[in-house]
Amino acid sequence: MRIPAIPAIWRARATRAFGPWVQSVDEAVLRADAQAGLLGALIVLPQGIAFAALAGLPPAWGLYTSIVPCIVAALAGSSRLMVSGPTNATSLGLAAMLAPLAATTNPNYLLLAVGVTLGVGLMQAALGLLRMGVLTNFISPSVMLGFMTGAAALIALHAVEDIVGDWPERLVAIVTVGVALYARRWFSSGQHMLLALVAGGAVAALLNWQGWDTMQVGAVPRALPEFDAPPMSWDEIKRVAGISFALAIISLGQTVAIGKALAARHGEHFDPNRECLGQGLSNIAGSFFSCMVSTGSLNRTAMSEQAGARSPLAAVFSGLMVVGLLVLAAPVLKFIPMAAIAGLLLLVAWGLLDFGEWKRVLRMDQTEAAIAAGTLIATLTMSLEIAVLGGVVASLITYLYRSARPAMRSLGFDKSFTEDAHRPFVVIDANQPQPPPECPQLKLLRMEGSVYFGAVGHVAEHLHMLRTEDHPARRLMVMSKSMSSIDLAGADMWETELKRRREMGGDLYFHRPRPQVLALWEKSGFVDNIGRDHIFDSKRIAIATIVPQLDDAICAACTSRIFDECWHRPGAVPFRPVAPLAPGDPDADADDDNIGGALVGAWGPTLPKQNPSD
Repeated sequence: MRIPAIPAIWRARATRAFGPWVQSVDEAVLRADAQAGLLGALIVLPQGIAFAALAGLPPAWGLYTSIVPCIVAALAGSSRLMVSGPTNATSLGLAAMLAPLAATTNPNYLLLAVGVTLGVGLMQAALGLLRMGVLTNFISPSVMLGFMTGAAALIALHAVEDIVGDWPERLVAIVTVGVALYARRWFSSGQHMLLALVAGGAVAALLNWQGWDTMQVGAVPRALPEFDAPPMSWDEIKRVAGISFALAIISLGQTVAIGKALAARHGEHFDPNRECLGQGLSNIAGSFFSCMVSTGSLNRTAMSEQAGARSPLAAVFSGLMVVGLLVLAAPVLKFIPMAAIAGLLLLVAWGLLDFGEWKRVLRMDQTEAAIAAGTLIATLTMSLEIAVLGGVVASLITYLYRSARPAMRSLGFDKSFTEDAHRPFVVIDANQPQPPPECPQLKLLRMEGSVYFGAVGHVAEHLHMLRTEDHPARRLMVMSKSMSSIDLAGADMWETELKRRREMGGDLYFHRPRPQVLALWEKSGFVDNIGRDHIFDSKRIAIATIVPQLDDAICAACTSRIFDECWHRPGAVPFRPVAPLAPGDPDADADDDNIGGALVGAWGPTLPKQNPSD
């Protein structure tokens, strides 16, 4: 059946409200999402009932949580493919945290559970509105790799529990997996899984008819959720505030981890602030319909993705189809074999494994590989949110260690003066068999990275080494274009370096510091202390200014002669006349790393231009 065309103005309004995915909705998308939604609805029936039991709540509450929060989170969130609902982590957490407050048989237990759901929603929405979801950007790709691999293993382990009982359970699972793999060649994603579920159900029915029992979903509640505002008093809100905050963080950690992993797999944008708001609104809405805490569901999301879902409408269809199944098909649904669902989950787990990415990480960065492996182990041995948090902490420690050791590279030229007057700067490696020659009086150092309080020790130690080595160059010019920023500790360190250089009879110079660095130096008085004539906008002008100030006696004995100006210093053999730079000559202001020296006759240094693009 062909759907009617949606007026452009309605589509534009829907895009502003729900996101750019609205523009991609057509008949094919609706068909794929409906198929994925149906499969997701069938899968969530036993899961929703089981998760409600884990939380000590009526079975219907787990199903209600698969309807209202699922639909709201899909439309208000950021992820295209995430499916929200009850999960084992939030169910167990809710039960453990409410146990000291009330017994599950106490009527107040249900009231407190609804209050926690409302509190979680309010806190998550507040985090989204305050744009604090950006904190989740610290979940690195390596953490995501380990998390998804561990999650795949957990899905497989939980699925295996439903098929290890006896041979009829294993037979149903094998048939389901086999049909799914075989049918995938001819049917689109989603259809092959539905066909496999039907095949597994048929085998289970045949076995049951022959007297071999297989575990089934069982009775499904037929009641639908009813609107009822949570009757919470201020005292009850205070009682559950701590629990609500803890579950809000736990559920957001799991949700954002899944959302970022999906976005990375499909090359899509993920807005953590919008997702926080969407999850918050879903739990707020759920608290009015007797729902427990909802979060991104790994099982349902992975199943929906591999069933061919293409937009958030898959989750919407899933929620609506749960309603339809409860009303129309509850007597039939109880016969769905758990082993068939387990077989589909095994396929889902396999699809989450990314062996190619593991090979790439192992080949490129052993530290990142260790973080991924650690997150994988933590996911298997701890709760999902603790695993993600541990991976984030490991990533931050690695980042801080690396940022605290910014690169400082000595520079030279890879050609002699007689070969080419325009010679590129090259990094001098102390391990080179024949490193390029350096000026014995002027050290050229390229500073890369941020010089903040955590990096000051490493930078200061390297500068001390340069000053105390055998026959050190007393003058230092820092190529500071790549020095991205400094703080007060960094500014103080450069003050100290200036003092030490001048105490040893040398000096300190900078080439093209960034505007933000220069602004802090202006405020601290460093620019006045070092002198504006020690900060240059051009390498040519810098070298042309500094070389004439070098010690004549050392120049007379020097054989390096790496700058153009060196051929006009004492001890130089006449080589060829060099034309002076005229004011306005474009070579005077050139700042290309393919410039090896400065010509005689430069008219003096200039401060860098305050250009944000530098």
